[in-house]
Amino acid sequence: MTTLDDARRLDAADPLAEFRERFALPDSVIYLDGNSLGALPKATSGRVEAVVQSEWGEDLIRAWNTRDWISAPKRLGDKIARLIGAAPGEVIAGESTSVNIFKALCACLQLTPERSVILSETGNFPTDAYMMEGLAALSGGRIRQVLVERDAIDAVLTDDVAALLLTHTHYKSGQLHDMKAVTARAQALGIPVIWDLSHSAGAMPVALNDCEADFAVGCGYKYLNGGPGAPAFLFVAKRHQDRVFPVLSGWLGHARPFDFDDRYEPAAGIDRFQCGTPAILGMAALECGVDILLDADMQEIRIKSQALGDLFIEQVEDRLDGFELRSPRAAGERGSQVSFAHEHGYAIMQALIERGVIGDFRAPDILRFGFTPLYVGYADVWTAVDILADVMQSGVWQDARFNIRSAVT
Repeated sequence: MTTLDDARRLDAADPLAEFRERFALPDSVIYLDGNSLGALPKATSGRVEAVVQSEWGEDLIRAWNTRDWISAPKRLGDKIARLIGAAPGEVIAGESTSVNIFKALCACLQLTPERSVILSETGNFPTDAYMMEGLAALSGGRIRQVLVERDAIDAVLTDDVAALLLTHTHYKSGQLHDMKAVTARAQALGIPVIWDLSHSAGAMPVALNDCEADFAVGCGYKYLNGGPGAPAFLFVAKRHQDRVFPVLSGWLGHARPFDFDDRYEPAAGIDRFQCGTPAILGMAALECGVDILLDADMQEIRIKSQALGDLFIEQVEDRLDGFELRSPRAAGERGSQVSFAHEHGYAIMQALIERGVIGDFRAPDILRFGFTPLYVGYADVWTAVDILADVMQSGVWQDARFNIRSAVT
């Protein structure tokens, strides 16, 4: 079994170790929740302050031109594209993941107008399913949402399916879909696929164009470290962009937004998928997180991510009883997280958090631990399990205060 000294030796040889100094992390915390909210890059505070004090404060509205605020969604989209295997002009940053899912679903319905089913898997992240449900309701019965178990997806890929929406890395278990294989099977039947990359972008190499993906969405506040409520992103393959009339036809998606025309004329390319005025403060913060990732090697990130997960599983299973692994054991089949089930999972997680090990809980019984290789080390993982073992052996998790549910779990 790996010892603490072994873990420290791995940290000493870690090619990504230097990146930890680029994040503002409290010394007393082992942060294993970057899959929910990434840590604060040290550069972000200064950058946001500069935007507020200098750009907004001094240039005022002129900053849309003098500081080129207007191009932020596309500039940042091109940077994110480099992390997810897309080309320049295929990604736009802005809005939320939910809004971008709606945009992508509507685009698929335009590409397959004779079809009526929008398909996903049961247990997908709720916003994905909810946006599908809302769109189906809006259609007045023309569109039908279908959810099936993961292993039943292939059986229901028929010529009535207008869109397949799947999350690449499952938010609860961390299980990966084979993006290339699933996309090929769906497209062979004329079905465009939307990939939710919220738990993949920034955590592992993603190859959208190599997989010939149609659409993808993702949030900016997890592994991209953009901060709470950071802008999301939308990928649209170039071959589809000018075939779609955006249903959310906001003014910045117009070909000439400052003509203020009464009629909407979509811009060429990815610009037509812009909607509302971009959130410049959020864009500035997100760009700091993305820039750090662009300085790192995504293959090294993936290698370390898998090793951290393997170490965590080894330590929990060797040192603790009563925890059931709910993530794939094989590192290549899971994202950058590990989930264990325990009937008292919520209380145990709250006790852990009080001790400085921050993960999160997902109902009904999942303790979820995310491993962000840029700031989580091997000794962190070993120590986290050591603290978990003490929490269990001491029984402190049984204290009544740890069973009081907070609004956010």
